[in-house]
Amino acid sequence: MNNKEISWLKAFADGWRDRERHARLPHAVLLTGAAGVGKRAAARWIAARRLGVDSGTPLPVYPLEALEHADMHWIAPLEDKESIGIEQIRDLVHEFALTSYEGAGKVAIIEPANAMTTNAANSLLKTLEEPSGTALLILVADRAGRLPATIYSRCQRIDIGLPSETDGLAWLSQLSPGADWVEALRLAGNAPLAAISALEQIDTHTSMRREFAELARGKASPIEVAGRWASLDPGFVLDWLARQVQLAILTLSGGAQTPVTTAIGESVLKRMDRRNLFCYLDTINRLRGQPKGSYNVQLALESLLIDWAEQLEQRKVV
Repeated sequence: MNNKEISWLKAFADGWRDRERHARLPHAVLLTGAAGVGKRAAARWIAARRLGVDSGTPLPVYPLEALEHADMHWIAPLEDKESIGIEQIRDLVHEFALTSYEGAGKVAIIEPANAMTTNAANSLLKTLEEPSGTALLILVADRAGRLPATIYSRCQRIDIGLPSETDGLAWLSQLSPGADWVEALRLAGNAPLAAISALEQIDTHTSMRREFAELARGKASPIEVAGRWASLDPGFVLDWLARQVQLAILTLSGGAQTPVTTAIGESVLKRMDRRNLFCYLDTINRLRGQPKGSYNVQLALESLLIDWAEQLEQRKVV
């Protein structure tokens, strides 16, 4: 696939070039925003400009490519791990203490930064407190609220917003004309890069949406549905659940109907208590914040789906 400029990152790129022109570059940047909005592409673009690689590229591009440079360090969870460990950060701190190999300074991208263990974050803190004049740290966070306050407060935050639905669809349609991008973009919460993955999973989304609605109407077994969903990636399932509950809350608050809320049915949806839905969403988000492998996926899903079904039964009794 040829590289394609990510058009909705123009405001971000213009802002960064303005910082360069006025010599207002931070030593540590925190990129935040929805998953699939292009934060990693933006991080790579910043790093490439700092190191003099592809510096003529006006915008971040998709797909993401490796940045080969002696002074570049990309820190992410190791292949068999879900978190970024202290040894990875210690190695980075050691590298940052050395002289730049090619004279442009050293750059590190840490993503997702919220995957750092507490010890790893503490190890990074000294580098943030006493930065090298030529080093640049770029932290990418899908859930910035899970970063320690000591890390968060020492970075310059740049939030990358979602494009409009029209702009997102236009970009995706150029990427692959004829695909059902409307449904994929809706499933991805309007994040175009996430819609690329969602397109491959539309059948799964459709099946889950049907079963979730059937649970709400008392037409399906939570245990059986949990058993089927447990075979999927738990991160995908929890992200999907959180999105559907958010949409249900929005619909109850006067927002438009969505495929899930339409399938549930207006009469059933109106019996839901918004406070209960917010509590339910909090439970899902707590699970989303836990490392994979730290909980029993089958039991966690059973508990969530039983709550989803029983919540309505209790309301009926009242």
